[in-house]
Amino acid sequence: MSVGPAGPVGEAPTTVPQDPYALVRTRGYLKLLLVAAAIGFPVCAVAFGFLALVHELEPLIYQDLPRALGFAGTPLWWPVPMLLVAGLLVGLTVRYLPGGGGHEPADGLALHGAPPLSALPGVVLAALASLSFGAVVGPEAPLIALGGGLAAGAVRLVDRGAPAQTVATVGAAGSFAAISALLGSPLLGAFLLMEVSGLGGPMLGIVLVPGLLASGLGALIFTGLGDWTGLGTYSLTLHDIPAASAPTIAEFGWALVIGLAAGFAATGVGRLARFLKGHVARHRVPATMVMGLVVGALAVAFAASTGKPASEMLYSGQSALGSLFRDSAGYTVGALLLLLLCKGLAYCASLSAFRGGPIFPALFLGAAGGVALSHLPGLSLTAGFAMGVGAMCVAMLRLPMTSVLLATLLLGKSGLTVMPLVIVAVVVAYVVALRLTPAPAPDAPAPAPHPA
Repeated sequence: MSVGPAGPVGEAPTTVPQDPYALVRTRGYLKLLLVAAAIGFPVCAVAFGFLALVHELEPLIYQDLPRALGFAGTPLWWPVPMLLVAGLLVGLTVRYLPGGGGHEPADGLALHGAPPLSALPGVVLAALASLSFGAVVGPEAPLIALGGGLAAGAVRLVDRGAPAQTVATVGAAGSFAAISALLGSPLLGAFLLMEVSGLGGPMLGIVLVPGLLASGLGALIFTGLGDWTGLGTYSLTLHDIPAASAPTIAEFGWALVIGLAAGFAATGVGRLARFLKGHVARHRVPATMVMGLVVGALAVAFAASTGKPASEMLYSGQSALGSLFRDSAGYTVGALLLLLLCKGLAYCASLSAFRGGPIFPALFLGAAGGVALSHLPGLSLTAGFAMGVGAMCVAMLRLPMTSVLLATLLLGKSGLTVMPLVIVAVVVAYVVALRLTPAPAPDAPAPAPHPA
């Protein structure tokens, strides 16, 4: 039997694989890169404005408003009515505005394509009411929706006949730019969107390159606006991090413990949040108000028991990560455990009803757990902090590479030193969380990842 260029004689010709990089060589791809570069500037400017507005509303609601009403300071019970109002606003927004207020945070972090422009007002209003009033959710999911929606909407407005693939790619670039500005690194944004979307092979680079360009150029605007206004950048950063010592055998043992604990804790949080979400969906407005009351009551209980301000338990925890690390000596083990309990329960209630992202509260809970364990022999503060952040992040999001990078880059040079410990903790937490997740029914296969 002879063999020719088409394959063995008598058999079907061998299919010649297409060049996966042919798209990159086209003029259309160059135009796509130009559009992505142009999109990065306004998207990051909008992201900066959104985060700045949240940052300004928080003290207005919890400091200026009580004084304007005649109180000498913020009353201990103040979070209860504020979270009740937040629940009412979010419930009405989700119930009546297009788009349902955006992504359900109890479902984790996922990409479902850029939302239409008509859905963005609901996304912004629900996120502002959730984040500014103190719900325990982060800003990342609204920023992903906002960046993607604005970018895709701009393409549709400029070219109504634009191919769906072009619109989707530009929308992904807008989401990429917004989340990278928040995380403080285009590299982190790339890994986040890569793992969430499930892309791989040559197509991964083709899709990520426009996003990298948009996030890189957009970061200039994000940083420039922070310097020009004096408001800062609102990116995830820690300062004054002490140098970490080389990992020890005991700390590798602690990595196993922290990974196991994070896997079980995150699974419990996720199951309770989804259970509550089912009840909230049936009675959207009153149930969201009830969840707001629960979060407010937990904040009051924490403040009354520890003497700490309720704000340390409320919100996403993004800005509190630095103070938790620097002022860890001001927390007793009992106060840390109560913080974990109250914020963890408030996290479940917030995920079930409010609108935001699941990342930053998970980072804070992991960090607080690591700080609490660092009071025990054989575990340093920096190592416990980093391992807790990485393990809780991966257990909640199921994104191992992103979790390792986030915990490492967050601590700078010290993060590189403790990276081996973070990897072990992340791997253990990831495996435990997956083992505790029930397998899908045979007649209901798991949905395929949505392409970016």
